[in-house]
Amino acid sequence: MAAAILGVLLALSCVPAVSAEEPFEEHYSEAVVVNIIESSSEHIDPDNWIVEQEIEVRLVDGKYQGETIIAKNSLSGTEGMDIELKPGDRVIVYSAVQDNVIQQSYIAERVRAPFLKYFVLFFALVLVAIGGVQGIKALVGLGFTMAGIYYILLPALLKGYAPLPITIAVLIGVTFLTMVVIAGFSRKAAAATLGTLGGLLVAGFLAVLVGDLAALQGLATEEERILSMVDLPLDMRGLLFAGILIGAVGAVMDVAMSISSAIEEVRFANPDLGSWALVRSGMRVGRDIMGTMANTLILAYTGGSLPFLLLYLAYELPPAMILNSELIGAEVIRALAGSIGLIVSVPITAVIAGLLNGSSLHSTDQS
Repeated sequence: MAAAILGVLLALSCVPAVSAEEPFEEHYSEAVVVNIIESSSEHIDPDNWIVEQEIEVRLVDGKYQGETIIAKNSLSGTEGMDIELKPGDRVIVYSAVQDNVIQQSYIAERVRAPFLKYFVLFFALVLVAIGGVQGIKALVGLGFTMAGIYYILLPALLKGYAPLPITIAVLIGVTFLTMVVIAGFSRKAAAATLGTLGGLLVAGFLAVLVGDLAALQGLATEEERILSMVDLPLDMRGLLFAGILIGAVGAVMDVAMSISSAIEEVRFANPDLGSWALVRSGMRVGRDIMGTMANTLILAYTGGSLPFLLLYLAYELPPAMILNSELIGAEVIRALAGSIGLIVSVPITAVIAGLLNGSSLHSTDQS
């Protein structure tokens, strides 16, 4: 992703200024490669070279749909940044337009969206086929989550809002809506929501505390460094901590709902159980869950950092360099803060669900 963004930025920097009075318009269009007209090589030195290709493409959407144009494509021998093309490939073309005439065009990226859409559709079908009505509810909850992040959180961050407060507010809203969709306005939903909130607050507090002590700057990855160069009012350290919360909330919600649901089922099986008996039942369930879920979080973050870990080991860096690098430090804090938040959500949810489902309250409801 970072390589694609960097490639687009480099392409934009190569577009000539057509006119100070008539600034160019930017267009992105999907296109099909018709032909590779020619390639010219330029050797900078024996180990570095650039191939400039002229690609004939036919635009298949957008304002200039149906037109055939020439787009430039640069190859530098850098795997992951070069876009090797052949006739029939579908690509995204960036065009600079002035006076409704395309002035310059560049190959920006391959087309991948259709395959991703099919995979998303397959995921939805599997979820509904196995989960039934609950699967449909899960999709609705996922829709709330995506909408909250895309339409509220990201625009707010781009406007310069403090990342942690706005992230916590959005995640609370998303959690509440998801729990209500899945369990309705019920004790189960209330306990799971409050348990999730408690775990998130603990994870956020620990992430900020340890991040400050470890002097994390939020500039360890290529994407973060690119963002820091863009003229936007972004708090990179705040984004790091906000990302930790977003990465942890799914697992915390899962644990909180599992415990709340288990306590409610125990209450249905034995309505005479008191609150603290239910709390103890919830804690037993929670202890079984937290072992596997904490492992899941740590493995997920390790999987995301696998290339960096291999890179450190391949260059045989000493342990002191590996353990003290900001990238590894950020991932350790991400994994452990999220896991601690998950663990803390277990007793919080168990106590709240136990108190809400105790025999005295149940008896009051029945009367």
